[in-house]
Amino acid sequence: MTTHDRVRQQLHALEALLREHNHWRMDEPAEHLFTSTQPFCMDTMEPVEWLQWVLIPRMHTLLDNAQPLPQAFAVAPYYEMALAADHPQRDILLATLQELDALFTSDNA
Repeated sequence: MTTHDRVRQQLHALEALLREHNHWRMDEPAEHLFTSTQPFCMDTMEPVEWLQWVLIPRMHTLLDNAQPLPQAFAVAPYYEMALAADHPQRDILLATLQELDALFTSDNA
């Protein structure tokens, strides 16, 4: 299995996790929320919204077009800080994001 295939598989796992725990939204956020200049749109979106509306679609676009994947990629550290310690799915979400991040290490790329 190629790195692209493994990344796609992990993105699907992330989406399934968000859906399973009712974090997947049907209504897209307003257009202006995407114009944030902050990393992770932290000033305009909730952390799980950014995963659904920015990370997952952008990564799928790269994969669908056989584009190179990011070299330095790590989203889990942000989520360790952004998700409240009492967030009910914090541990499983962090584990899923760490698995995604691991696909971008030099050992796996």
